[in-house]
Amino acid sequence: MNNTVRFNNSRTLEGKYIVITGATSGIGYAAAKALVLRGAKLGIVARSRSKAAELSAELGKMTNGEAQVDCFIADMSSQQDIRRAAAEILNRVPRIDRLINNAGTMFVKKKLSEDGLEMTWAVNHLGPFLLTSLLLDRLIASGDARIITTSSHGHKMARRGIDFNDMNGDRLYSGLKALLGGANLRYGQSKLANILFTAELARRLNGTGVTAHCFDPGLVATNFNQDNGGLARLTMACMKPFSRTPEQGAQTLVWLAESSELLLKSGGYYADMKLQTPSNAARDEAGASRLWQVSEEQTGLLAGPGLRRIQ
Repeated sequence: MNNTVRFNNSRTLEGKYIVITGATSGIGYAAAKALVLRGAKLGIVARSRSKAAELSAELGKMTNGEAQVDCFIADMSSQQDIRRAAAEILNRVPRIDRLINNAGTMFVKKKLSEDGLEMTWAVNHLGPFLLTSLLLDRLIASGDARIITTSSHGHKMARRGIDFNDMNGDRLYSGLKALLGGANLRYGQSKLANILFTAELARRLNGTGVTAHCFDPGLVATNFNQDNGGLARLTMACMKPFSRTPEQGAQTLVWLAESSELLLKSGGYYADMKLQTPSNAARDEAGASRLWQVSEEQTGLLAGPGLRRIQ
């Protein structure tokens, strides 16, 4: 595999303000570099203040000090953190042209967030759902805006769709299901949720000028899954020779951010810069609608502002 990627550094995103999560490593890190070279202004949402500062400094050096990079600190598993970061973004940023929901995780052993929610689900789906909701009015007011969410080919592991009777993954992380890869299935459900969320979001945003897209970066060699113990690290190491570089994984993300809106389908699922057909479960409109309602409940948005108004 040719691992060399040369991004086209023409100023296709000149002056565009892009909020991105998960930019301090992996695909997001590669994307952040490509985006600033294209003239974008970045708002980085990161868990680590020091890593965010390091990235900001590096982007400044890459652009001879021309890059505008704002740092907003939030753990994407914490709804309180997300609400605080969103409020800060709205206070400091007058317009948002792109929102990139890229942060992701996977836990082999069940772990709960501070909100009492299973961690993989909290970070991979509820985090993007909540952040998007809180920033949506600003995106709509900004005009030609886009919401881009990182999904995965792994969504196909969830062949039966979202298990709405086991929203906290209790069954997946116990007994025989745990031995058969319950964590993988939970990760698959969260990536399936990214696609269903994108499709339902696009439907609700029709006519607002804001579009929604998701993509599969492919198998990418990053630090993903490195915190899950020896077996997980060994598995990732064995897959590395067959994996893409972070720069290759970021190509479709950057392409979605800069392409003419005429080339893109709102609600579409993309891979290798082409519109793709996801699994049958990912095309379940009733499942997408139900997921939306459940996500509103889990994030406490039923009584608050945001996405509920887009019908």
